Amino acid sequence: MDRRSLIKRTGIAGVLAAGVAPAVHAQPAVRWRLASSFPKSLDTIFGSAEKLSETVKAMSGGKFEISVHPAGELMPAFGVVDALEKDTIDMAQTAAYYFTGKDPVFAFSCAVPFGLTTLQMAAWKDHGNGRKLMDAFFEKYNFRTMSAGNTTTQMGGWYRKEIKSVADFKGLKMRLGGGVFGESMAKLGVVAQNMPAGDVYQALEKGTLDAVEFVGPYDDEKLGYNKVAPFYYYPGWWEGSADLEFFINLKKYNQLSPENKAILNGATKVAAMDMTSKYQAVNPIAIKRLVANKTQLKAFPKAVIDAGFKSAMEVFAEHEAKSAEFKKIHQDMRAFQRDQILWNRFSEFPFNQYINSVKI
Repeated sequence: MDRRSLIKRTGIAGVLAAGVAPAVHAQPAVRWRLASSFPKSLDTIFGSAEKLSETVKAMSGGKFEISVHPAGELMPAFGVVDALEKDTIDMAQTAAYYFTGKDPVFAFSCAVPFGLTTLQMAAWKDHGNGRKLMDAFFEKYNFRTMSAGNTTTQMGGWYRKEIKSVADFKGLKMRLGGGVFGESMAKLGVVAQNMPAGDVYQALEKGTLDAVEFVGPYDDEKLGYNKVAPFYYYPGWWEGSADLEFFINLKKYNQLSPENKAILNGATKVAAMDMTSKYQAVNPIAIKRLVANKTQLKAFPKAVIDAGFKSAMEVFAEHEAKSAEFKKIHQDMRAFQRDQILWNRFSEFPFNQYINSVKI
C-alpha cells in the first residue's frame, strides 16, 4: 500500500499510530515561521508550539519545517495578529482573548466568563458550530485557527490581600486575560490591565499591580507569583477552560499541498492533546508544592462569584445589543452549553461528586 492510500484509508490518526510519515513527493521544501505570544520558560504552553514543529518535521521527512519563536523574538507578544494580517509570519500561537481590543468576538475562541469546560470547548469547535463561526469571523484578519491545547479550568489568581467580599475588588489593579472578563470585573471595581505574562512579576513586586490571574499552579509557580502575592483563589469563573490556538495565515495555508495540509492538521492535534494532558499531570503536583511553601489557598465566597456572574451577563447583553455577530456566536455557544450541562447531570457531575467524597 502506498502512503497516499494509507492516509486516505486510515486518516491522519492512523498514520500517526502506525508511525508512518506521509511523504511529500516532488514538492519544494516548505519553511514557515511561528511567533508565539508566550515565553520559552513556559514549557507547557510554549511546548505545544515546539511539539507542533517537531511533529511536522518528522511526518514530512524534513520537507516541511516550522521554526518557533517566543514572545519578543520576532515581535511583541501581542503583535502576532497584525503580523498575520500583513503576511509577515506564517503562524502564531496565542490566546484569542488577548485581541478583544480589536473586537470582543475574539474572546469566544479562547474563553469567556462562565463559559465552556475543556471537553465542551473541543466539542463545540470540532463537532458544533464553534470553529466554523470563529473562522468565518477571523477571515477578515487573514487567518484560520486550530487548537494548540487547553489549559483546563483555571485558578482565580494571586492577591496581595484577602478577598472577603465584592468590596475588596474596588480599586484593585489586576492583570487579566482581557475581553469580556475584564469588562465584567471593571463593573465590580477592578482596574483591569492586560499585559504579557513575562511582565507581571516585576509589576507585582513593585506594587503597580495588586493581583494577577494567569493559568494555574504549574505555570504560576514557574512565573514566581507566589513569592509576591500570598493569597491564591479558586475557581477562575472567567475561564472554565482556555483554548489556546494556532493562528494560521490564510494565504500560506491555501498554498500548501493536500499532503502538507494533512500533516499540519494532524500535528496540531498531537500538540494540542500533549498540552492539555500535561496540564492535568503537572498541576496537582504543583499545587501541593505551593501549599507546602505557605501559599494560602482560598475559595472565593459564593457572593463574590454571584456578583461576577451578574456583571458578566450584563456585559454579554451590552455587546449583543451592539453587535449581531457577537450575539450570533454567544447564543450558539450558550445553546450548546445548555445541552452539555444537561448531559453532565447524568455523567461527569455525579461521578465526580461521588469520587470526591470517598477515600481512594
